[in-house]
Amino acid sequence: MITSYAPTAAHAAGSHDIRQEVARLRRLATLLDAAFRIPGTKARWGLDTLIGLLPIGGTALMLLPSLYIVWKSWRLGVGRPTLVRMLANVVVEAAADLVPVLGDVFDTAFKADLRNVTLLEQHFGLTTPEMP
Repeated sequence: MITSYAPTAAHAAGSHDIRQEVARLRRLATLLDAAFRIPGTKARWGLDTLIGLLPIGGTALMLLPSLYIVWKSWRLGVGRPTLVRMLANVVVEAAADLVPVLGDVFDTAFKADLRNVTLLEQHFGLTTPEMP
């Protein structure tokens, strides 16, 4: 059985350290999902799309930072229902990535890491941009 080390959400929500950690995870998610703009459009993509194009291991490699965001969320005290949603986002994106080219297009649009950071911000009642 896994036990949570993290403080309760009520205790953590006002913490400066929590805000800093969430901001750091937002920067990581932006790098992974939306660091670059497709010229002439509003569409954005990140390292997740680029590395995911690698035919062998790209998807598996990009699972690591996605699962890191979920793990850090657990350590910060996010509840089980939100963690399940976060894991579902990662699984959906990874499953779609198994389909060559179309999976990468889906990955670019779905942005699981930004979705997960938005869920984290909502959990702590922090101001969030709209979910991608």
